[in-house]
Amino acid sequence: MEILQDPIFLSRLQFSVTAMFHILWPLTSVGMSLILVVFEVLWLKTRDADYYRHAHFWSKLFLLNFSVGVVTGIPLEFEFGTNWSRFSMMTGEFFGNILGFEGAMAFMLEAGFLGIMLFGWMRVPPVMHLFATCMVALGASLSVFWILVANAWMQTPAGSHLEKSRIVVDSYSQAMFNPDAFWAVSHMWVACLETSLFVMGGLSAWYMLKARHTDFFLKAFKMVVIMAAVAAPVQIFLGHGSGHEVFENQPAKGAAIEAHWETNQAGSGADWNILAWPNKAAQKNDWSISVPKVLSVLATGSLDGQVIGLKSFPPADQSPAIPLIFYSFRIMVAIGFGLFALIIWTLVCWFKGQLTSQHIVKHRMLLYAWLASLPLGYLATECGWIVREVGRQPWVVYGILRTRDVASALPASAVFVSLISFVIVYVMLFMMFVVFASRIIRKGPDMADAPAPLTKIIGGEEQVIRLDEHKGGEPDV
Repeated sequence: MEILQDPIFLSRLQFSVTAMFHILWPLTSVGMSLILVVFEVLWLKTRDADYYRHAHFWSKLFLLNFSVGVVTGIPLEFEFGTNWSRFSMMTGEFFGNILGFEGAMAFMLEAGFLGIMLFGWMRVPPVMHLFATCMVALGASLSVFWILVANAWMQTPAGSHLEKSRIVVDSYSQAMFNPDAFWAVSHMWVACLETSLFVMGGLSAWYMLKARHTDFFLKAFKMVVIMAAVAAPVQIFLGHGSGHEVFENQPAKGAAIEAHWETNQAGSGADWNILAWPNKAAQKNDWSISVPKVLSVLATGSLDGQVIGLKSFPPADQSPAIPLIFYSFRIMVAIGFGLFALIIWTLVCWFKGQLTSQHIVKHRMLLYAWLASLPLGYLATECGWIVREVGRQPWVVYGILRTRDVASALPASAVFVSLISFVIVYVMLFMMFVVFASRIIRKGPDMADAPAPLTKIIGGEEQVIRLDEHKGGEPDV
């Protein structure tokens, strides 16, 4: 095929494959690290040993995700030099520095305290261990911040200008806090948390369906429901805000996402296409199912707001894969509202007193729905990244640098071989992850695992404090 002889297309395909595979692991590394902090705080506050056991159990899956994430993330850094060397040279003053901050400030913080979090139980004081867990969570969240700041700058470049084939930074603060930065960072951070919550909720539902440690996993399930009841609607709000920002600063991408070709006349609202088949060659939709004026409301907040159509941009400045981003966006949105509906269903059952160990096993449809929701956060995030990155094309830095101008001069055969090699290695990594994760899940938590008794100095002598393993309350000496 002719397209397989295009080194730029192959380099783009290679980066998309490696990036989309890599993103699977930070999703749960970031989100689960935050949940581990909650478990540990609950254990220290209540002295309920179940929370201690939850922290131990879920930290095993966290470590597995973290390990695969590190291995799959390293090639991405090298690809900027091997496949996109011109991009690195032209944007290094900002983009390179930001990625350097992520490595030195975020990854090193996370990795530095990881050993204490995993192996420091009973070796360091409880407060010190909690501090280590918090630092791991902070490092993971800082990774989201720095990476999304860099990516947001590619979407809405600010505080810089192009000068003699390189981008010069005029203001680091403006470049970092560009128009897309807030929405990008917050939307991705909440996506990590929400995905992790539904992974944990789905696995807890699986254990309850199997009648394994029902009371134990019901505690985690309830905590997941409470946190997801906040995260799910917040994510919908952030998604809407992010979309509104796209129409303001990347109108060609916004029009492509909605397959909107004609700029509506002033005073008449733009129709929103629920479903359509965009035809870039004909500069129209072959067919569509539309709702009058809704796109104006979504894009501008007004029934009569004007929305720029794709025909206002030369075909060379339009996304090359409009059907892909059109349907990827709709899959992402459908999943977001679907997960929110699942939360509402669960809350109704809870308010009816059905989330008890005696009643939860009777709600098998609800538990199966949670089990089915387990991969949906991953799918929604992948679709979101397709919309974000493919929608930005043909620009690598929107409105400044075109993708075709910043690729390395490589033979297509070399890129093809490296692409196939990455696919083989990543398939093997995924299979290994499934094997090890399955072992952890099948084995389940160690219910005999209990924290060592604390000690307290009373009357000049060290005495053991015995704590009820299942309930909070005042300790006995």
